[in-house]
Amino acid sequence: MRMKSAFDRAMASMVVHRFAVTVLLFCMTVMATIGYVDPGLVRAWWIDSVATETDKTVQVKNSNATTSRSKSDPLSLFGGDAILVVTSTEFFTPGGADALRHVVAAIEGLEYVRDVLWMDRIPNLNIFGLSDPLFPRSDNSSERFAAARATALQHPFVGGQLLSRDGQTLLLLVSFDFETVRSDEQCTSELRQVAERVAREYPSVPMNFTVTGNIPSLITALRAHEANRLKYQVIGYGIILLMAVVLFRGIRAVLIVALGPALGVYWTIGFLRFFDLQDNPFNEVILPIMVSLVGFTDGVHLMVRFRQLRAAGLDVRDASQATVKDVGWACMLTSLTTAIGMGSLALAHNRAVQDFGWCSVLGIFVTFVSVLATIPLLCSTSLGRSLHLGHEKSLIDRNLGQVRYLLEWVLPRSRFVGIAGIISTLVLVGISLLLRPDHKRSNDLPEQSEAYRGLLQIDRSIGGIEFAEVRVRWDDDIAPATAAKQLLEIIRAVDEFLQSETEVHNPLSIRNLIATLPGERNLTDDLSMMELLPPPIKREFFSVEDRHAVVRFRVRDRGIAELGPTFERIEHKLREILSSYPSFRLFLDGDVVWRWRHLYRIVVDLARSLGAAAIIIFVTLGLCYRSWRLGVIAVIPTVFPLALTGTYLVVAGYSLEIVSVCALTVSLGVVVDDTTHFLSRYVETRPTSGDNNTAIRQAFSGVGVAMIMTTTVLVAGFATVAFSDSRDHHIFATMCAIAVSSALFGDLVILPALLSMFGPRKAT
Repeated sequence: MRMKSAFDRAMASMVVHRFAVTVLLFCMTVMATIGYVDPGLVRAWWIDSVATETDKTVQVKNSNATTSRSKSDPLSLFGGDAILVVTSTEFFTPGGADALRHVVAAIEGLEYVRDVLWMDRIPNLNIFGLSDPLFPRSDNSSERFAAARATALQHPFVGGQLLSRDGQTLLLLVSFDFETVRSDEQCTSELRQVAERVAREYPSVPMNFTVTGNIPSLITALRAHEANRLKYQVIGYGIILLMAVVLFRGIRAVLIVALGPALGVYWTIGFLRFFDLQDNPFNEVILPIMVSLVGFTDGVHLMVRFRQLRAAGLDVRDASQATVKDVGWACMLTSLTTAIGMGSLALAHNRAVQDFGWCSVLGIFVTFVSVLATIPLLCSTSLGRSLHLGHEKSLIDRNLGQVRYLLEWVLPRSRFVGIAGIISTLVLVGISLLLRPDHKRSNDLPEQSEAYRGLLQIDRSIGGIEFAEVRVRWDDDIAPATAAKQLLEIIRAVDEFLQSETEVHNPLSIRNLIATLPGERNLTDDLSMMELLPPPIKREFFSVEDRHAVVRFRVRDRGIAELGPTFERIEHKLREILSSYPSFRLFLDGDVVWRWRHLYRIVVDLARSLGAAAIIIFVTLGLCYRSWRLGVIAVIPTVFPLALTGTYLVVAGYSLEIVSVCALTVSLGVVVDDTTHFLSRYVETRPTSGDNNTAIRQAFSGVGVAMIMTTTVLVAGFATVAFSDSRDHHIFATMCAIAVSSALFGDLVILPALLSMFGPRKAT
């Protein structure tokens, strides 16, 4: 092919003009370093203009989203920065009352605590404004405490909100003065320790305390993420380095192979800072892993081929030139197909996913340049003189013949193996399609963490830590009296429907507040009694001036997949109600609803883009090889490991989450790499091999060592991370290990069988 010949000549010239390549590497590294230090030094005027306009757009969108969601934040009665979950059977006893009040006083005595809201401080709903506390003093009788317990459980702001229905779980909502907070422990463990210290003064009142809520959960998630990321990156890369040293039988070869992808990651992150994209969550974690693994795979193929050529007698410069001619085209194809596939993410609806797609293209391109420039350059110097020594004694080289027996078993049975591979891949794809997008708030927390246990306790006892709501608005051309009457009718219908939903708990609205007032009333009486409610409380649920009302309810952390049908039924019911009240508008809102709508779309976008990437990759391979047959043949061994990994998720009971789709994305980049190298060597040897099966054997001899080596090293690295106590790290590493190991099976068994069945019979 003319294109390949021109590419080979260009790559070979890089070995000849080593000074120019060194200058290129130096300039790229300096530019990336400026990105780390001060990207504003080299930002062009148009980049600043585009970034400024983009930032303004994002700020407007974010401010609108913040405004929209801030209005859906739960009533301050049920907010709080942290939640102290207290469990006991002695709340409504003299000792329990005394202990609780002293616990609250001690917590409020902390400098950084603004206030604590609990059932003893709920707003007064007495229409005459008279003080009638729900929680008696410790000197009251047991009968008074029993009556107080019954009253508290009936109170709309206590029963099912601050106190569980069985009266054994109590929530203390803690608000912080963040200007005086000095450490993470003050917002988490110190609250529990203070409460436990006070509670020990009341040995007759057993109490257990757990801290959870927004701030403790955020701190716990960030700590776990950072601790596991650093720990298992060190362990994982250390294992990879150790395995590579063992397999290459020398540290020098490993360092040369590792330098290319490491430099590519350094360039990528530095260049991203010119566009202020380094803080994208996908770019921060997934992008470096993906480009380093793709670069490492290409680097191993380059090094293995160089050592083979040096062992055949070529000097370092000739071996380096021959290496880039033999392997460079395959490296270019792997980078091209992966970049085009990842670029399909730019078609997603979510901005973060779009940016990740474009940044992946940039990262793969610069890593390709780094690997193809660095490794041949270093190998052509004195560093490459002894790299080939002892390579035939390496573990894989010595046992490659054993693996060749597998190939010799497959080729005579190619029809059986090929058909079995096709059928098994289709079956695995069918099973993988059973996966449904999902996300749980608790997924971000380690299962042994205190914040996780507290969240589960609130889920079980009170109906969930999160709130959703139905917001009601109406047109300004409707009379206030008519609006109020129709509003109560709508809220009654909404409230009754929510009461019938099993995944919805403890709905709270203006109707519940009116129900606490004395007497039996009809709808007309409710209208008049509504004016007797305390104005601050009434405005939280109903405002004539703003033409706004709200019904709030709790939802458990079941995940968006399980809550989705419930939210869909609620929205369907709201549309039914609206058909009778054309002047009103009803909205389902809240943070959990927002996640249901937006995270679901993000996961679906990633999954669809992954499918599009696979199709684009196969089309690209067909065009580059000038053979649609080879492009179609590449489908099965590439899809097989991804489908097997998806089947693992189904069998293990996981759902399709952001972390799992990202793992499949990274796996696709690595899986297609070895397949492309095998096909490239097959296409190169086919014209001179005489027959199809001989070309397959020669392709295996050329790339088999590198394929087995990269798989062994990567699986060893991923296996260590699979033992992380971070759920996301565990899933990601396990999926990648399964995909990479099964990809080797696909390339050594299924791909040769398909090439033997459908490959060209005549030399091309």
